Amino acid sequence: MRTFLIVGAGRSGVDSAKLLLRLGQRVILFDGNEELDIAGVWERIGAEVPVLLGALQNGDLNGVDVCVTSPGVPLFSDVLQTVAAAGIPIWSEIELAYRHDKGTMIAITGTNGKTTTTALTHQIVKAWNDHTLLVGNIEIPYTGLALDSVAGGYTVAEISSFQLETMRTVKPKVSAILNITPDHLDRHGSMAGYIAVKESITKNQDETDFCVLNYEDAVLRDFGATLRCTPVYFSSARALDNGWYCKDGAIWYAEGGSATELLKTGDLNLVGTHNFENVMAAAAMAHCVGVPMDVIRTVATQFTAVEHRIEFVREINGVKYYNDSKGTNTDAAIKAIDAMPSQTVLIGGGYDKHADFTDWVARFPGKVRQLILIGATKEQIARTCDKLGFSDYIFAVSLEDAVQKAHAAAQSGDCVLLSPACASWDMFKNYQQRGTMFKDFVRAL
Repeated sequence: MRTFLIVGAGRSGVDSAKLLLRLGQRVILFDGNEELDIAGVWERIGAEVPVLLGALQNGDLNGVDVCVTSPGVPLFSDVLQTVAAAGIPIWSEIELAYRHDKGTMIAITGTNGKTTTTALTHQIVKAWNDHTLLVGNIEIPYTGLALDSVAGGYTVAEISSFQLETMRTVKPKVSAILNITPDHLDRHGSMAGYIAVKESITKNQDETDFCVLNYEDAVLRDFGATLRCTPVYFSSARALDNGWYCKDGAIWYAEGGSATELLKTGDLNLVGTHNFENVMAAAAMAHCVGVPMDVIRTVATQFTAVEHRIEFVREINGVKYYNDSKGTNTDAAIKAIDAMPSQTVLIGGGYDKHADFTDWVARFPGKVRQLILIGATKEQIARTCDKLGFSDYIFAVSLEDAVQKAHAAAQSGDCVLLSPACASWDMFKNYQQRGTMFKDFVRAL
């Protein structure tokens, strides 16, 4: 029996505790919230494990063999610095789960498109192999399902940069890095640091494995040449001799210069070039593990957008309302604007991740009729608008107020889009709560 210190009493921490207890291990739970409802945590775990609150002391680590940390806790935090100084290994929840997964792992990361691509990949592989799990940053902790895995099955996992920081032995059969644009620089310190963490998803892969990469991302194109595993590229801008590409209204697979059409983009329920990239990435990963083309085609053309990602809500008086609450960085928010079929009233702003909003605001002319700003970054975004000469912005005191103002500003034929380009943590529990509240306010109009 080993003793595990679990840092964080959220869902991943609770599921980690439950997994370890099922395996007969000893669990100690730590959380920085001194007012944590311990009885409630015990009820969720199903056992009364020791709980430490507030600040972690060196003496608390006596007898601890491994620390399993929740993704929201950075390595530079006081608690993990204390653990590291004691020489105790720090694992992510993903690492813990992987060590008990009997199946084959498909792991997806990237700045944008992860959730859509992961959900689609899961549906494709599951249509071919029913023993396929969906886990990770897509809201389903890996530790909650790892013990349900079977030999011959598959696990499709969305992996965030936060989870990659403490990944040690994870070795996907197929990995994917969809794109890399600036995000979470407050956590990773620099763009170079962020890129290195994303690329680390391949660090344990070898010649028997695959990595799916976006050919139109120069960083990833160059990275592919350095890999031990086999790189598989997809492109939305050019035909490839080997790989997946989008051209002439269709998605193609090429091998040795000979191309086969997978599907017509017009047959998809997803809109926008970025979604065609997501489909290509999912198709590539499924193909790497042996899923037949007809299964890939059937599932891809039946797939609909995931919740909170350019999700159509309703139409009122000729105005279409879209929820893109998962657009938590500028690159994702640009893609959402580009996907809108008409002039757009945009709701943006939120938690400050030290982002630069220049490229996002530069996309507004000719596309955004009015910008409605909320949250901690609204003044910063307004200054960027002033600097670039975009004056069609106003402030709102709440999301409900923003929806009311958008409703008043939109004209028949317009779109109203919530795509904040920011995280949600200044005003909401998470992006899901923000998106759900937006939909509730729209449905109440």
